Amino acid sequence: MGIIDIIITALIGLLAGYLAQRIMPGRDLGEGNLWITMAIGVVGAIVGGFLAGALGLGGIFNGLLGSIILAVLGSMLLLWIYRMVSSRR
Repeated sequence: MGIIDIIITALIGLLAGYLAQRIMPGRDLGEGNLWITMAIGVVGAIVGGFLAGALGLGGIFNGLLGSIILAVLGSMLLLWIYRMVSSRR
């Protein structure tokens, strides 16, 4: 993975984390914190890509737009899981 790939991944993660937090607003993960938003998006992209591949939907989400969609969906899933776990405390 080259430096350009890392920069593109970080930018997609930042966008995905931002969109996920706007779709599912809440102050639970430090809304407005650039690093947390990016981390949510990058991990969400990994989760979304894994789930799409496991469900046989990986071929549908090709290209930049597909990557962003998967990252946003994965980020939303992470936010939902976090909220479910944290609300039980």
